[in-house]
Amino acid sequence: MNSKKYYKQTAPFIVPTTDGKLIEEHFGLASTNQSDVSIAHMIAPPRWSEPPQIPLFDEYTFMISGKKSIWIDDEQVILHKGESILIKAGAKVTYENPFDEPAEYISVCKPAFSPQTVNRL
Repeated sequence: MNSKKYYKQTAPFIVPTTDGKLIEEHFGLASTNQSDVSIAHMIAPPRWSEPPQIPLFDEYTFMISGKKSIWIDDEQVILHKGESILIKAGAKVTYENPFDEPAEYISVCKPAFSPQTVNRL
């Protein structure tokens, strides 16, 4: 980042994916080399899912549009447009969009997301 008292992100890091999911990291390890927090804009396509994980970070999610299914340990939570959730570090979590419309959301991880601390199963 720079020496100003602010940093306007105009070119987020686009995380390469093979499953059709868009991940734009605005702040975090890949985009700004920050380890304390990451903020990403995501769009999960219809019928998308990813493997379960037990992350070592808290993850906050705010739904912009659509909805998505989140399995937390053995409980399913459906998150709808305008809703948010905090999933604490150490929970077994599986994110999926089993619906017929894209799911658009913002994700904030504290500390920052990293491939080493997501612990995919």
